[in-house]
Amino acid sequence: MSVSRDLGATPLTERRPAPDLARGGMLLLIALANVHLYLYGSPTGLRGYPRELDPADQAVVLVQMVLVDGRAYPLFGLLFGYGITQLARRRLDLGVPVDAVVRIVRRRGWWLVAIGFAHAALLFAGDIVGAYGVLALLLAGPLVRASARTLTIIAGLAVALMTLISAGNGLPVPDDPMAALWSMTVPEAFLAAAVRLFEWGVGSVPLQVLAVLGPVAIGVLAARAGHLDEPERHRRLLVRTAVLGIGAAVLLGLPLALMAAQLWDGGSVAGALLAGAAHGLGGYLGGLGYAAAFGLLAIRVTRRGAGPATRALLACGRRSLSCYLAQSLAFVFLPAWTFGVGARIGVWEAALAGLGAWLVILAVAGVSERQCLRGPAEVLLRRLTYGPRR
Repeated sequence: MSVSRDLGATPLTERRPAPDLARGGMLLLIALANVHLYLYGSPTGLRGYPRELDPADQAVVLVQMVLVDGRAYPLFGLLFGYGITQLARRRLDLGVPVDAVVRIVRRRGWWLVAIGFAHAALLFAGDIVGAYGVLALLLAGPLVRASARTLTIIAGLAVALMTLISAGNGLPVPDDPMAALWSMTVPEAFLAAAVRLFEWGVGSVPLQVLAVLGPVAIGVLAARAGHLDEPERHRRLLVRTAVLGIGAAVLLGLPLALMAAQLWDGGSVAGALLAGAAHGLGGYLGGLGYAAAFGLLAIRVTRRGAGPATRALLACGRRSLSCYLAQSLAFVFLPAWTFGVGARIGVWEAALAGLGAWLVILAVAGVSERQCLRGPAEVLLRRLTYGPRR
């Protein structure tokens, strides 16, 4: 079978609800995790949050640090690995040779890098799509072929390495920069684009590749075991993972959360390093916990049917790439090269903007679902990867 032959997107009747529910909910976490990075004009401290916080800002920082910060992208990585495995399994089951499937994954990776490049050039230096493209290019073979043992070793080593690197997140930020991303402060549009590409290529992509490698490998393992495809069969495991994972995210994230909220100074350098490492490890456990929680939600949806909220989540999850890119478009009023609103609002106001953007995007996805319209980015990626449908 030719690699270029388009098998088409998975029909809606064949899609399992849990991964799509998780993708829809994940986008809220990503909106909240990203939107404070658009703030600028005052000294920036830990994890990109401003150092000058009023009580409302402190409350939002505390909540986001234990439930969102460093927890959204591990979930995103897990779901990416899960999706790659579903893509590969569907084609392998139809008789596509393994080498051809690997080439499909690599071709998809090239186009993800291109989409990430365009996203960074036009809107947001913190783009994650390019990092997933790099992983697909570098690890297409292992993602499709590797044994469970090999993937477990990759996941363990990657998580351990990033936990050590995360220790540095507890150290004071040197020179008190006036923005988490310098590109937000640049008023000239073309210069801001150049700065964004530099931040993306030199900072975001390499760090994000390391950060999500472990979750991607875990997502492949979870997909092979069918944890989210058949959540009812794995209910006990999902309950334990959800409770322990989210609980660990909160407990391990609390020390750095107190520091970011300017409520504790870490006590010592050793204490600050431990807080950073604990926060990083908690993020990985929290990502697993969230994935499991959405698997449990899928059981409820399967038994009782989808209500308006879950239908909207499903619609958003089925268009996750389009919705992710739409968030950056929704935040375009914040940087200095547009209206500069990011210099005039605080963390709590930015969080409201993130929540509002997600709700609007959720509503648009719901309308698209009722109109049987696929996400434009998903359609584009499929056509670039497989060519026009015959």
